Amino acid sequence: MVNRLVQCQSLYLRKHAENPIDWWYWCPEALEKAKKDNLPIFLSIGYSSCHWCTVMEGEAFSDNAIAQYLNQNFLPIKVDREERPDLDSIYMQALQMMTNQGGWPLNIFLTPDDLIPFYGGTYFPVEPRYGKPGFLQVLQSIRRFYDVETEKLQNFKQEILGVLQSSTILTVSDTNELNKNL
Repeated sequence: MVNRLVQCQSLYLRKHAENPIDWWYWCPEALEKAKKDNLPIFLSIGYSSCHWCTVMEGEAFSDNAIAQYLNQNFLPIKVDREERPDLDSIYMQALQMMTNQGGWPLNIFLTPDDLIPFYGGTYFPVEPRYGKPGFLQVLQSIRRFYDVETEKLQNFKQEILGVLQSSTILTVSDTNELNKNL
C-alpha cells in the first residue's frame, strides 16, 4: 500500500510512503477533512537523519494493528521539520511546555477545529518498555479522552493556549501561522 507521501519532495516523507498508515502531509485538505470528520490529528514531525524517527518508522508506523486503529480514529499527518520549521517550532514548544522535554520524532495530538495540542511525546514503542506504554495503548487512551472527557479537554486546551499566548513561547509569527492554517 502506498499513501499520499509518495508524491512529496521530501526524502523523509517519502520514506513513510509505504507505511500502512494513511499519512497526509500538512495541507488545507487534510486539516479540512479532520475538521469535517471530527478526527483528532496525530501530527508526527521528524527528519531523515533522526535515529528514533527511523526506529519508530520501522516499528510502530509499520505495525498493521496500530495503522488500522490510527487510520480509523485519527487523521495522521507527517511533517518534515526541515521543510516546515515553523510548525516544528510551534509544536515543539508546546510539547516542552506539556512534558518538560522535547525531541524527535515529535508526536503530538491536535484538536481538528483549532489545531491546539492536547497531548504529545517523542518515541512511543510498539509494546510497553522503557517506562513507556505501547503506542496502541496511547492511541486508545487519547481517543477515549477526546470522546469522553470533553470538558477536561476544553479546559486543558484553554490552559495550553493561555500559557502559549501569555508567554514568549508563541510569537506573533507563530500565532499568524496557526490562524492561517485554521
